[in-house]
Amino acid sequence: MPLKELNTLKPYYNKDLTECGIDEAGRGCLAGSVYAAAVILPNDFSHPLLNDSKQLTDKQRRMLRPVIEENALAFAVAEVTNEEIDKINILEASILAMNRAVKQLKITPEFLLIDGNRFHTDLKIPFKTIVKGDATFMSIAAASILAKTYRDDAMIKLSEQFPQYNWQKNKGYPTKDHREAIKQFGITEFHRKTFNLLGEPSLFD
Repeated sequence: MPLKELNTLKPYYNKDLTECGIDEAGRGCLAGSVYAAAVILPNDFSHPLLNDSKQLTDKQRRMLRPVIEENALAFAVAEVTNEEIDKINILEASILAMNRAVKQLKITPEFLLIDGNRFHTDLKIPFKTIVKGDATFMSIAAASILAKTYRDDAMIKLSEQFPQYNWQKNKGYPTKDHREAIKQFGITEFHRKTFNLLGEPSLFD
């Protein structure tokens, strides 16, 4: 992808506030935790490859991760487990992971930039939700990269314990091979039991 396409992210929403970008990874997966990252970048931070993690290769994401961590004023990554997801649903779990990440920051932000259109918090910090925020603001893009790579690492590690599900490749997403493995071997303790694991039509559709 040409660099000129990757240099369009905005450095901040309000330059006079300490802003924190927040994004999650793993909402659509059938197994594993949902992860969220919170990143506070300096206003003058830039990198030619920084972009929404979905627009980058795994190699690019892993190259950018240490750059983000070394240059961020503060960052944190948090997870909500599959058991918690089954108890409170994936939307609430994603929001909970985002809140956990913010609470782990060593610096208290003055404003939160949230990827997506749904968020709530008990923190006394103003926020703005932004659809496709990871393709709009640098801090959210950085958070998307951290959330994605940390979650990928966790699924790769779990794949050593459960190689039949090919998690090192599909990362727990509902791929054909993942669903075929569920049919053949059943589910693990890390599968989200409230999800449509086999992709079968609902009786209520």
